[in-house]
Parts: sequence; structure tokens; C-alpha cells
Amino acid sequence: MNIDVGSSIKRVRASKKMTLKELSEKTSLSTGFLSQLERGLTSVAVDSLAKIAKALGVEAGYFIGTPAGGDDIVVKSYEKKLFQVEGGRFIHYHLTNSPSKRNMIPKLIEILPGDSREHVKEYQHEGEEFIYVLEGILTLYLKNREYQLYPGDSAHFDSGDIHNWANYTSMTVKIITVNTPNFLREKE
Repeated sequence: MNIDVGSSIKRVRASKKMTLKELSEKTSLSTGFLSQLERGLTSVAVDSLAKIAKALGVEAGYFIGTPAGGDDIVVKSYEKKLFQVEGGRFIHYHLTNSPSKRNMIPKLIEILPGDSREHVKEYQHEGEEFIYVLEGILTLYLKNREYQLYPGDSAHFDSGDIHNWANYTSMTVKIITVNTPNFLREKE
């Protein structure tokens, strides 16, 4: 696997006409290490691979590829894909490799601070919604009630009920959501 990762890095670097020295400067990794990596003589830590990917303008998963057999079940933490940045404050990441082929859509959402009560409007849509709070304090509005959800708290409700959520704190709130139906699903 080291040879595959290294040769992929070398191929992308060469296509961008970037020298090992330039890649070293952008990643703070030594040219000796990068040279050994490209020749398959050493392995690379995930955080270093992420630095290399960023410097080369690709996703870290690009160097690893899909496991033999085309299995797309597992999403590694460094492979989660940015799906949408909404209003400059809601950052959505897909937690599945095949969002258009599934019945439900799991996402990690980071909600940046700065909500104001007068701008949060409740809405409704088809389906079900599940929310799990990872970090921060989420304010959930559901059926004209207000709930404070803390890390480890969850909510599961009919999306047809009027609802919304907000971050009124000074820290980023991170939540996992799962929605059905999946509006990204390919029509069969």
C-alpha cells in the first residue's frame, strides 16, 4: 500500500509541476521523508497525508482509493466530504460515500456561533429527522417549544412538525443528523 500511496502523491505533484522542495515547504514535511514516501519506502500518518492532500488540492482519500471490490461502506474520518456551506454558518459533511443511493442521509453539521432569535424561522418538510449533539449546546425549536440539547442528547421527530435549530452560544455546535427521505436519492 505504501507504494500505491507514494506513487499517487508523486503523480499528482508532477501533474501540478511542483517540486519536492515546494511540497516540503507547503507541508512542513522534510524533502527526505517525502522522497521516501513517493518511493514506497516509508508509511505516512493520517495527519501528514491530510497536509499533503491539502497542499496538492485533493482529498486525502484520493491517495488511498476505494478498497478492493469497490466497497463504499466505510467513511474514514479524513475522507468525509464537504457537502454544503449554508449561509456561511452551517457546514454540512456527508457521512456516507454514496448519498444518492441510500434511503436516509446522515450528515455531520457544524453550526458556527452567531444566531439571533429574530432570524430563526421554523419550517417543516416531509420525512423524519434524528439529531445527536456531539459538541456545544443546540437550541431546538419543535412544535412551538424550545429545547436545550447538550452533548450526548438526541431528538427524533416527524419533520412535518414545525421545527428548526440554532446556536446562541459563542462556540461551534457539532451535531449528527439523519434524515429520511433522502432528497439526494437517484430516481430509479
